Amino acid sequence: MLGKKLVTAQKRGETRALCLGLGMVACSMMMYFFIGITIVPFYTKSVWTTETVCKVLKANIKDKVFCPNSEGSEDEEIFPYPCLQVWVNLTASGQEVMLYQTEDTLERNPKCSYVPDKSENSKEVKERIETIASNFKKYQTFPCYYDPGGTQTSVILSRLYPSKGLLFAFLWPTLMFTGGCLIIVLVKISQYVSVLSAWQ
Repeated sequence: MLGKKLVTAQKRGETRALCLGLGMVACSMMMYFFIGITIVPFYTKSVWTTETVCKVLKANIKDKVFCPNSEGSEDEEIFPYPCLQVWVNLTASGQEVMLYQTEDTLERNPKCSYVPDKSENSKEVKERIETIASNFKKYQTFPCYYDPGGTQTSVILSRLYPSKGLLFAFLWPTLMFTGGCLIIVLVKISQYVSVLSAWQ
């Protein structure tokens, strides 16, 4: 009687462990799919792939400009902010080009190097932009990214999805997939050993 209860409990434990392993594998596949349709296209679309050194030539704050929240939107709420323009000397080619914060900055407003978040108030935005401008004047040389193909003459300060960030995004689903497969393999080994022991 006790033996039957132990066998039943063992089978239930194996079933739960197997479900856990299969669930982990399924979740990791969903995460792979989500990353593949969201982050990967932005990473492959970016042409600013080569890192170089940029030297600040001038960093000026122009009069306030208006920026729409999104292109092609029917309800285009616009908000004013000081326009920071940073011009740098590109070490790789020696050209004088405009610097943008990220790829998204160029799409939102090609006239300004930095586009603030619309949720910030005007005072915070002004202080932030003045701080950024003073930092550029203080730190003249810094790493930046440019387009080696020459389709984009501008440069960006940082990529939205760098190679390290993409690898980090794939790290967690990979660990979950590996853990799920390991649980399934261990359960199968346990079942095989149990059957082998019962046969002997």
